[in-house]
Amino acid sequence: MVRGAGRRFALVILVGLAAACGCAFGGRYVFSVEGDKTYLNGEPFLVVGLRCSNALISDATADELIAQLDVYASYGMNTVGVYFMGSRFGDVKGYREDATLDPVYAARMGRIIAAADARGMVVLVGCLYWSTSAAKWDGWGQAEAEAAVANTVRWLKEHDYRNVFVDVDNEGMARAARKFDNRRMVIAGKKADPRCVIATNFRGPCPAEADLGIHHSERPAGRPYIESEATPANAPGGYWGSYSKRDGYYNYINIGVYTDAMKADQIRRTDAHLKAGFGYMLASTWLQCVAPFGPNARVGGYGGADDPGIRWWMEHVRATYGPYEAGRRRTKG
Repeated sequence: MVRGAGRRFALVILVGLAAACGCAFGGRYVFSVEGDKTYLNGEPFLVVGLRCSNALISDATADELIAQLDVYASYGMNTVGVYFMGSRFGDVKGYREDATLDPVYAARMGRIIAAADARGMVVLVGCLYWSTSAAKWDGWGQAEAEAAVANTVRWLKEHDYRNVFVDVDNEGMARAARKFDNRRMVIAGKKADPRCVIATNFRGPCPAEADLGIHHSERPAGRPYIESEATPANAPGGYWGSYSKRDGYYNYINIGVYTDAMKADQIRRTDAHLKAGFGYMLASTWLQCVAPFGPNARVGGYGGADDPGIRWWMEHVRATYGPYEAGRRRTKG
């Protein structure tokens, strides 16, 4: 069996050969939904992961994430979230103005998905990120939003990437700002591939055509729910508010820094979600800040000002629920 750097090198070669010959990737793992549960290759699969939304900024950031996947699994992680439009301050322009995928960013996403599949892990593939991001196209209307989702799903299908699920509109930002109809975006994706698992992420009930609700979505009866952007609720000024942002400064502050009270709240929420059968994905300024401070794929430290990072949370997950190994049920928790 190929291990470490050799394993990663072999994977890159295989993916490159597939791309060169126009072959589908042919992954081993399929993420699916049945009733109110999520599955991987037909076995129950509770999402536990990290929001690494800005990982497509460069080849280096994508490769750093791939290099950390085994580390993540050792802590119990089985899912990562990566967005074609990145997230705040990332400005990842993963779509061209005509709503087609930019091949540079698609190649990075493809490498991440393939590397995750090799480990039996899942990727949340994000489409639109609106807000103040420079990644958005101001001239887009509903038709372009639907085309972006459809093109994303079609690309996943063409490459046989099945260890994935899709978020059409992060936090429903484009829906709020431009009135883009998220239901129609889901339908556009389903037309491209009915098998693709698609989620909505706006405040309100997810449409009937969506397979599950994530983050801001109301928890849908009879369908799964995943908290895909989990942060402590007791950060002074709000975690994504004044605690992490400063007017006129285009990056986060307090990067990877947590008070003891914030840590305790995050851990309490983690356990409540997972024990209730809801998926849970940590979001952190540590993971998604931008240069010169990140994004950071490595785990980092224990959340102090002189030791920033998310190791404190990762260690709790491993101690409570055990490491992740594809095909093996968790024995803790």
